Amino acid sequence: MSLPNISEYLATDDLTILLGLIAATVFLVNNLYKPQPLVHPILLGRQSDVGRARNPGESAVYRNYSTGLMGRFPVRPGKDVHILADLVRPETEAPRTLWSTKITNHNFQDRVAAVGTGLLRLAPLKPRESGVLILLNDCIEFLLADLALASHSIVSYTLSSSTLLPSVLESHRPNAIITHAFMLPKLLELVYDTSDRTVQHTIVVVGEPSPQALASVASNITILKFADVEREGVRVEKILSPIPKPTDVFSISFYEAENGLIQGAQLTHANITAGVAAIHALLPAANAFTPLDTITSAHSLSTTYGRTIAYTALYEGTSFATLVSSAAYHAGDKPTVLDSKDAISGTQYPIPSPTVIFLKPEHLKAIATDVIKQGARSWLLYPFAWRHKVSGVSEGFVTKESLWDRVLFDGARTKILGPTAATLRATIVSGGPIEASLMTPARIALSVPVINVLSHPLVSGPVLATHAFDLQDFPLAKTKSQSVLPAHSGPPGINVEVKLVGVDDEAVEKGSDPVGVVFVRGPPVGKLVNVDGYENIPSQTTDDEEGWTGTGLRAKVQTNGSFVVMTD
Repeated sequence: MSLPNISEYLATDDLTILLGLIAATVFLVNNLYKPQPLVHPILLGRQSDVGRARNPGESAVYRNYSTGLMGRFPVRPGKDVHILADLVRPETEAPRTLWSTKITNHNFQDRVAAVGTGLLRLAPLKPRESGVLILLNDCIEFLLADLALASHSIVSYTLSSSTLLPSVLESHRPNAIITHAFMLPKLLELVYDTSDRTVQHTIVVVGEPSPQALASVASNITILKFADVEREGVRVEKILSPIPKPTDVFSISFYEAENGLIQGAQLTHANITAGVAAIHALLPAANAFTPLDTITSAHSLSTTYGRTIAYTALYEGTSFATLVSSAAYHAGDKPTVLDSKDAISGTQYPIPSPTVIFLKPEHLKAIATDVIKQGARSWLLYPFAWRHKVSGVSEGFVTKESLWDRVLFDGARTKILGPTAATLRATIVSGGPIEASLMTPARIALSVPVINVLSHPLVSGPVLATHAFDLQDFPLAKTKSQSVLPAHSGPPGINVEVKLVGVDDEAVEKGSDPVGVVFVRGPPVGKLVNVDGYENIPSQTTDDEEGWTGTGLRAKVQTNGSFVVMTD
């Protein structure tokens, strides 16, 4: 029996050629059109630079990989920025809208100078001696007063919550108080209860106080209208004070710690400029803030982090507004619903549609839930759209320009977010842990970078922050008490160092991830003070010799240098 000729096995027909072409086309399309990661996976595999040595009971020192162990910390966003006043750049001439006011930087600087002069003349305040309590919700008058006081080296006090007012008013007697007209009656009662009638007080009111409130003013209290103070500063020659130093304290921001103690963050000009530099670095260089952006924030200016966000907007030349829920003071009951409507409530002001929003975890969860629920109404297209978007995210890629966005998700986002859905390009979330299972649905629902930030009342910038294009979705991990760990918060910010204290040395030596209390140090970290004055805080929270400050939070460091905050 003769062997078959090899040519018989190589014989082809039209069907064989067609099937071969189809297979080659499918292979090429799958590889050429497969979404590429927005950031190289190697960069996400090592997000922190780790010190080579550690002390017993502590982890090594961690820095952001982009800074490096030997790199210098960025302490200001620009070479010409040294103090708060430098954040308002005179070379930026285009107007932008701050809440309801359209204003240029030149006019803003003029108003700051007028307010400062008016306060010195009418309050009267003394540079480097006086202190002023700012009891204002977020508004342009807050920024004007804050910058005016800082330019004359007058320390301002802010409160993260109205419940702190009686304690702070009793322990830190201010020379003047700036507040809203609707708060005047309650404030007068507190002043009468906490001070002697022979002590003189000055209250500057934003808005028009009611006749009833004015009628109840005692003889030792002087009421000034903010508009009259500014008008006085415009009328007379401006008063100039010595230029503050970057290390000068300009404000103390009071907050209630987790242990119930009222504490304060003593902030210098350098703390805020370093915080602005850190927030500026949250977005990649190719997607940096521009004057065309509009920023809205859920964080009150009375908090350290919220104030730094506002100064970042000032420096970048963007329009800016805050959400309804950011208000610290209310005429009636405080609204507590952090939902999708509140997330876009900044658009109640005449600002351009927001492009970058600073939210809280509750906002992110509400938006993701509402957008996905809206998209799921299209029962035929939704399964295909969801599968393709999940596939893109798993490959490290997300976009609002895909076919499935145009067909399905754009309409769902617009239904929930309105015009913001089209202009939004980044979402920065802080103020609590985010559920790990929420991250992928949120990235699909918004289809823009979602940056998870760990903030703290003592730190003006991010303590920890994820990379804008880090779309990794790790398996859900659990603690010893079987509670699910939240999403990771990324590596340290670009200008802080982080270490963990109270780690299990034996477990670490065996290769386990370090777990302990987060300590932080760096230019954005303010000094901790008690409500009763400048007192030392117990050593469990600070290490004064090396400048470390405890946050009171427990965290775990993963092998790639990202941190996960423990919730139990």
